[in-house]
Amino acid sequence: MTPKHLGQQSALPASPDEAVLDYVPNPRAGSDYCVRFAAPEFTSLCPITGAPDFAHLVIDYVPGETIVESKSLKLFLGSFRNHGAFHEDCTVGIGQRLFDEMKPKWLRIGGYWYPRGGIPIDVFWQSGAPPEGVWIPAQDIPGYRGRG
Repeated sequence: MTPKHLGQQSALPASPDEAVLDYVPNPRAGSDYCVRFAAPEFTSLCPITGAPDFAHLVIDYVPGETIVESKSLKLFLGSFRNHGAFHEDCTVGIGQRLFDEMKPKWLRIGGYWYPRGGIPIDVFWQSGAPPEGVWIPAQDIPGYRGRG
């Protein structure tokens, strides 16, 4: 589990498929706790028009044996900048890839997308019920009118 990106110069991957996510040992493997990543400036492209789409992503997970290394996650999310996909595909695909590779005890992702055609589209996915006894804070991203 030697990280490819941590402490190294790393170029932005050309696509999500080319992005390599690094995982490192969970430093608190004996404890259940929640980790949150927020990406308030996530971008991708509309697969039909090529116009940019913007979202605020919130990723919560309860680690298993590994945690995702944050620089590799940042590069992975940045690789969507020139990737054409619908909001649902981006949001669910990110959650499923992290869940499949990292194998956390639980993971959820909320994709709070800014309006396309006058309609904000919010997409949510989770792997199942969170472990009992773990504090899982609400995502609390306000509806579109409240987003800053």
